Formats: sequence, C-alpha cells, structure tokens
Amino acid sequence: MAAFGDHHPSPITFGILGNIVSILVYFAPFPTFVRIYKEKSTLGFQSVPYNVAFFSAALWLYYALLKHNAPLLVSINTIGCVIETCYIVTYLYFASRKSRFETARLFCLLNLVAFPIIFALTFFIFEDAELVQVVGWVCVAVSIGVFAAPLSIAFEVVRTRSVEFMPFPLSFCLTVSAVMWFAYGLLKRDLCVALPNVIGFFLGMLQMVLYGLFRKPPRPQAVVVVDVVNNNNNNEDKFPEHVLSIIILGTPQVHPTNSENGGDGTVHVENTNDEPHASSVEASPVNLRKDAAAFEVHAA
Repeated sequence: MAAFGDHHPSPITFGILGNIVSILVYFAPFPTFVRIYKEKSTLGFQSVPYNVAFFSAALWLYYALLKHNAPLLVSINTIGCVIETCYIVTYLYFASRKSRFETARLFCLLNLVAFPIIFALTFFIFEDAELVQVVGWVCVAVSIGVFAAPLSIAFEVVRTRSVEFMPFPLSFCLTVSAVMWFAYGLLKRDLCVALPNVIGFFLGMLQMVLYGLFRKPPRPQAVVVVDVVNNNNNNEDKFPEHVLSIIILGTPQVHPTNSENGGDGTVHVENTNDEPHASSVEASPVNLRKDAAAFEVHAA
C-alpha cells in the first residue's frame, strides 16, 4: 500500500471513474422529476431521499475540504449538492401545502440544525488529523444509513415478487460506484471512504440478485375466446352495437363467425406472441339479437 502515493495514477483513475458513475446515480431520479413537471404534481413521491442525499453530500464535502488533498471528493459532492438542490426546489414548487411544509421542515432539521451542530462539535473542539478522522467517521455513519435505505425496497420486492420499483440500471450503477470508491479509498489509504462502499457493494449485489429472481413475468395465456350465445334466432330485433374491450397477452387475431350463415356467433381472439396487448372486439348489430343470453369469455 505504501507504493500508492497521493499522486499515483491508480487512485486518480478510480476517483475519476467514481465521479462519472456517481453522476449517473445522481441523475437517476431525473425521469421522475420530468413526470412531476409534466403532471404539475409530486405524484405521491416522497422528498426524504433527496433531503438525505443532500445532507450526505454536504457532510462529505466538509470532510473533503478538511483533507486538503481530495479534489475528486470535492468535485463529486459539490455536483451532488447542486443536483439535489435542484430536485428539492422542484419538489417544493409542485408539492401540496402539507408536503411542502414537511419537506422544508426536514431540510431545515438536517441542514440548518444537524449540520451546524456537527460542524460546531468538530471544528471547534478537534484539531488537524483528529478533526479529519472524527468528521470522516460521522460521514461513514451517515453513508451506511443512506446505503441501508434501499433495504426497504428489497423487502418490498420479496413481498410482492415484483421489481417494478427497483430498476436494474440504478442498482447496477450503485454497485459499480461502490466498487470505484472502495478502490479509491483503499489506494488512498482512506478507511472512511472505503468502508461504507463495502456495504454499498453487497447491498447493490443483493438488489441485482433479487432483480434476477423476480424479473420474469407470469406465463401469459395463449388464447382468449369470446363466445356470443344466441338463444332465439327467430327474434329479428337487433341488439344495439356493443364493443367488448379485451386485454389479451399478445397480438390478436380475430376470427368472427357470422350467425346468419349458420355459425354460432363465436368470436375467437388468439394470441400470437408473449407481448401484452390491448384490443377491442366490435359486436356487430347484424349478428347479435336482443335475446342473446350472455357474453362468455373463456381463456385457454
């Protein structure tokens, strides 16, 4: 480890890669905020992750500035603070009065109360290397909490057997980011950077394993058949036009049978592939009479 000094290319390379991947992670919620902007509503999303992410980035920025020789830590956490600020401001603009109050209260609690207290209890009590170490371990504790937060999503995936709220690209980027920053911390002999990313790596791997286990959808139905039952062919009064909306698993092929030509009024809707598809079948008034007993749907 002594061979890797502060200016060795290896930690610099991992730090640059860590910056790139971490920026991708910071931009992961961007599609959510595009939806919020279009809908002019927060859509039930919570602001807690963005407040906590801002608080974590601010603490790491404080730590990086104390070290004096960590420009890559300064850069990524400065970017993180800017991006999270944009998210929080956007959320506040479109939130309801209650959500806006809760978001502002949490932001003030973390960044206008907790952060100044941490700053005062460290900067004015400890000195030099001891100060850096104390702030570093505070950052470790906060980072472990941030990394552990997705565990609630993992439990939800196991409970629902669905990965809808755990996108694979985000889990992958979090895992790669943890690897990059672990390598950076290890080569720079900075345990405060390396340690939380060990936990981040294992939690990221857990999410990807769960994604692999639960990503496959249920086996689709192959055929959907719609039977139109006509009990009295002597009544010439016609049904008004009906449209039957049918959700089938696949591109439909519709095969109608004309009851006037001796058929039984059966409409077959067959699936030709495994992709979900929404279709509608029009029940013609020529073929349907008022005394038709029922519309029966059979899934084969």
